[in-house]
Amino acid sequence: MKVLTYSGLDPSRVQKSYEKVRAAIERGDLRSAQVKKLAVSPYYRAKLDATNRLLLMFVRYGDETVCLALEVIANHAYEKSRFLRGAVVDEAKIEDAADSQIAAEAAPVRYLHPGRSEFHLLDKVISFDDTQESIYRLPPPLVLVGSAGSGKTALTLEKLRSIEGSLLYVTQSPWLAQSARALYFANGYENEAQEPLFLSYREFLETLKVPEGREVGFAAFRDWFARHHQQYRFTDAHQCFEEFRGVIGSQPEGVLSAEAYQTLGPRQSIFAAEQRAAVYALFGKYQRWLAENGLYDSNLVAGQWQALATPAYDFVVIDEVQDLTNVQLALVLRTLRQPGQFLLCGDSNQIVHPNFFSWAAVKSLFWRDAALAERQSLHVLGVNYRNVRAVTRVANDLLKIKHARFGSIDRESNHLVEPVAGEEGEVRVLPDKDAVKRDLDARTRASTLFAVLVLRDEDKSAARAFFRTPLVFSVHEAKGLEYPNIILYRFVSGQRQAYAEICASVDRADLARETLEYRRAKDKNDKSLEIWKFYVNALYVALTRAVERVWMIESDLQHPLLALLGIREDGETVDVQARSSSREDWEREAYRLEQQGKQEQAEAIRQDVLKVRAVPWPVWNEAGIEALAERALDPSNVSSKLRQQVLDFSLWHRQERYLLRLATELRWKPAAQLVARAPQGDLDRAMDALTVRLMAPCAKKNVKDVLGHCDQYGVDHRTTVDATPLMLAARAGNVALVEALLERGADIEQRDLFGHTAALHALDRAATDAEYAAGPFAAIHERVAPAFIDVEADGRLVRLYAHQGEYFLLQRMLASIKTLASQLVAGPEFPIERRHAINAGWLMRNVEQLPHSVLRAERRKRTWFNAVLARAEVSSSYVPARRLWRRLRNGYYLPNPQLRLRVRTADRDETWLPVYEVLNLSRVVAGNAYGPAGNRYEEMLDHR
Repeated sequence: MKVLTYSGLDPSRVQKSYEKVRAAIERGDLRSAQVKKLAVSPYYRAKLDATNRLLLMFVRYGDETVCLALEVIANHAYEKSRFLRGAVVDEAKIEDAADSQIAAEAAPVRYLHPGRSEFHLLDKVISFDDTQESIYRLPPPLVLVGSAGSGKTALTLEKLRSIEGSLLYVTQSPWLAQSARALYFANGYENEAQEPLFLSYREFLETLKVPEGREVGFAAFRDWFARHHQQYRFTDAHQCFEEFRGVIGSQPEGVLSAEAYQTLGPRQSIFAAEQRAAVYALFGKYQRWLAENGLYDSNLVAGQWQALATPAYDFVVIDEVQDLTNVQLALVLRTLRQPGQFLLCGDSNQIVHPNFFSWAAVKSLFWRDAALAERQSLHVLGVNYRNVRAVTRVANDLLKIKHARFGSIDRESNHLVEPVAGEEGEVRVLPDKDAVKRDLDARTRASTLFAVLVLRDEDKSAARAFFRTPLVFSVHEAKGLEYPNIILYRFVSGQRQAYAEICASVDRADLARETLEYRRAKDKNDKSLEIWKFYVNALYVALTRAVERVWMIESDLQHPLLALLGIREDGETVDVQARSSSREDWEREAYRLEQQGKQEQAEAIRQDVLKVRAVPWPVWNEAGIEALAERALDPSNVSSKLRQQVLDFSLWHRQERYLLRLATELRWKPAAQLVARAPQGDLDRAMDALTVRLMAPCAKKNVKDVLGHCDQYGVDHRTTVDATPLMLAARAGNVALVEALLERGADIEQRDLFGHTAALHALDRAATDAEYAAGPFAAIHERVAPAFIDVEADGRLVRLYAHQGEYFLLQRMLASIKTLASQLVAGPEFPIERRHAINAGWLMRNVEQLPHSVLRAERRKRTWFNAVLARAEVSSSYVPARRLWRRLRNGYYLPNPQLRLRVRTADRDETWLPVYEVLNLSRVVAGNAYGPAGNRYEEMLDHR
């Protein structure tokens, strides 16, 4: 059996025993190596010596099972394993691994280098081919060109892991930035020698200064342009938006003047010289429209903020660079401490967002620095690891047509790709007949493995008339998506003339060559490429979204482009009967799309597939509790049921206002007795009993009832207490239910009435329940804690990652405000008269019980807590100054009232809100108005 070694494994301390174990596994002697299966799938361990173990994993490549050596576990300390993430392993209970078991459980991998014994690991096993390996070893600056599925992101992230210092990864897409970060830190990866930051371009701008208003997108621009189209019939919204962003507003020196714009060469503008005056006048109207409607263009902001960019990073990666303009790129590069310490990667064949990108324009930035220009190094990845052979072949032929018709765009885009996949797959065209579409819809609509793509947003309604799947996307939305099967609806027939122009004068002989020779168009005044590139790029992107098969629905089956691509009609039926996806599959798909910003499709899944309904019970949200309290506290209303609900609300949230009003104003006996007997512990027992009762459904091992409610009302439905099932399951310590809910796509960012997420609920209980902190909290926190917290301080984005000390302290602080203010939880350790704010002692409750993955042992000291509190306070001179909290007196702090948090709104959009608005401080204060503790927060309200 072949044994491969993880690139991050250092077995030098146990080298001899490691070689002995490796040799035993290679000859198939698992018994001598004492290979045993761990309960934590998919891991095994081998015995190195009396105290050390070797963590293993097995994969299947073709017909071969391969052993992967991952990590040396010293002194039986499985809980410190990077891969096991705190899992408890009892070696006395693990069993020997059988060859048959290993072969059955080995996960398949698409590629392993035949001669290399080392592998890399992100979320999955990565083996570099020779080209990738050579690039991985090269010094910066690097420019990496690769098609979809070429492995450029994986190579980029592994390269990033090898560099020390302050690192920045930035890309246009928030989803890609988030995904890249998840890949980077997958399997518990940590590197104390670096501080990486993963940002979308909008978030990068926010680190300099949070722009006011909302960012304008192409859809909003298209609607605005429609009002002026009558006077600009020589162009369309797509071309005009591209000219505004990629030409007029693309220079790092600022927006072009009317004179400079007029004198641009023929290849520097989409428009002819005689049209530019009118286009520039429209650009002025565009700027006024932005200002009048509270919108901003990130491209124009990038030009205005060049002076705000100061050296901050030791290395920068810009992924999908083709989605950025030159001015945006220049702003990022200005943040480098040393010029040239960057890696750019992308593919200009995937440009569907207008920006007038070209590699030549990118290189022109380097040429301004002669030393940098000499060092630039550009490399092309020519292998496709994603798509099957048929899809890759058609995509290559489309590039050949583009090259034959328009010449080479540039040297960097002059390449084809080779597929690694052994599967042939298929690309077929089907006639645009109602019977064909009904049959195809019946076979595919119930599966998450099939998506329908159209060219433009306005084409989606026609597709939905026949295809009932909620997975209908325009090509603008499709960027970044990947599905096994793609249906392209009227891509060519719907724009017959455009695609006829693209393949004009091209024949099959032009597609016979195996490579593309560099050849520029002879006529510099020919605007054909600029006019038609959207259509050819859009089709290329649409094709490469499919991993296995593509079906094209076309009315013009004889279109010359289809003939050139070798896509012919082959009957009117398909032989695929898609398996209906489960409800859980659709819930996960809705969550994935929502994270990618595809709100329209996610909502369609919830409405049309999941058929989510509103909950039938009253919910203690802001509107609900106000209406309930108004009725229950009316002296003329003697309903004990309503009063009991208000009492329950008061006890659940530890807010005494309603309790005291029920007891003193209405003299309601149940409340009066609790207040009178509070010194005897009756109040505490009542609160504990209520907590047990309200959390009971989410605390039980049998989760059938909770998941049944999720089927009816959605996985993030609100329970009576305004908490989602995930929040209550986290607080109850029900790991199995938390996992089941997350598997269905439960949102960890949802907040209750007082701004608590599932993670804050867990932290709040861990602070007061030592058994919970030492028990299920580790597994709960691992699953529901956000990877980072975004806060706005001093007008700019500050991102706190989980390994940073401020992350833990801020989370604990946010979880404590409501509890800290309540008189109902006063105790001898923290009496009310001492609670001016939060100190280290309050934050350190039960820290000794917390898992290593949450708080390392060396941080569980009062000196460390005080140091972190001091360095992040408003008046601190520490660099970087995060300004997270305000010191009220020596050692006592509260969150900075000027702080804002990025939160998800009810309509699942994102916005910045003041921290005390998120925490509903006004209700906290009002809910404790009868006691001194609550009044101490009024000052913070005044400073919001």
